[in-house]
Amino acid sequence: MKNVLLFNSLLFIFFSCTRTTTIEDQTTNSQLVDTSKTMTTIAFGSCNKENLSQSIWQPISNNNPDLWIWLGDNIYGDSEDPNVLEGKYNRQKANPNYRKFIKQTPVIGIWDDHDYGQNDGNKTHPIKKESQQLLLDFLDVPANATVRTQEGVYQSYTFGQGNQKVKVLLLDTRYFRDELQKNPTKSGQRYLPNETGTILGETQWQWLESELTNSDAQIHIIGGSIQMIPEQHNYEKWANFPIEYDKLFNLIEKTQPNQPILVSGDRHLAEISTINLSKMNQPLYEITSSGLTHSYEKVLEKGEVNAHRVGDKLTGKKNFGVFHIDWSSSPPSVKVEIRDIENEVIFDEVIEAF
Repeated sequence: MKNVLLFNSLLFIFFSCTRTTTIEDQTTNSQLVDTSKTMTTIAFGSCNKENLSQSIWQPISNNNPDLWIWLGDNIYGDSEDPNVLEGKYNRQKANPNYRKFIKQTPVIGIWDDHDYGQNDGNKTHPIKKESQQLLLDFLDVPANATVRTQEGVYQSYTFGQGNQKVKVLLLDTRYFRDELQKNPTKSGQRYLPNETGTILGETQWQWLESELTNSDAQIHIIGGSIQMIPEQHNYEKWANFPIEYDKLFNLIEKTQPNQPILVSGDRHLAEISTINLSKMNQPLYEITSSGLTHSYEKVLEKGEVNAHRVGDKLTGKKNFGVFHIDWSSSPPSVKVEIRDIENEVIFDEVIEAF
């Protein structure tokens, strides 16, 4: 009897270890996020169809980024069936180019509408809870992370130590967002402004204010899926919610974070926008980078009005963004580049702190 019990115990341990190894092999394919590391190069982008060429990951990797930030539409799920979303995430993660990339580059991120599962989606999406866990699984977010138990995928990360800290705040513009009414004239603006609606919801606003107020980071990267500064184009944007638009910039003025920089995706184009806030001693920049696998190639031909755009810094080429941080100056300077699928710089901008 003792021999039988011993055999069964050894058998149990063997199969338990076998299962554990399999699970670890699946979940450690991506590089762990190390918040103690000093960030000098951060890459970011959005709008990635999992069924199109994923060749862009090698050019991104050639920049040796310390971090990759997904800004949404990481897949094109567009479904109320969680199994469909999961299958598309699995396809993306199984792609050899992407697998190679995440083995050497830590990844964080948020969603936009297509990976949320609903085009131009809002708080009414019926599978938003299931969708949240699927996104976090895709990003290999640890099981004990706070974002796993909260409502919404907003997150913050502070990288580096001492006087070389970068804080990344990722906003959820879907889970709590009120609805927009489509413009019945079907001309000009796609949606009518929601004069009373919210994008972030009360809890997320409280979180954002606390994160900005209590931060000693030298650089703050505030990422959201839809554009924050531009007001004139016809599509999704913060300006569709006038109260939220003003609230965001008022909060930045109130909390005065060191060197805030906005980043966004969604638009299938890349551009740099800026706005002057009366209580800030430097312009507030927004870098939009989109898309990785498909883009608005005719944007320069057809035109895109944006009174906040910096010069002619607009492109419809497939693209990704890169921040280069120079810690040798105090305060640090940040150079941002928009690069194409050949890793050539399309345009760049140096963002100086004052």
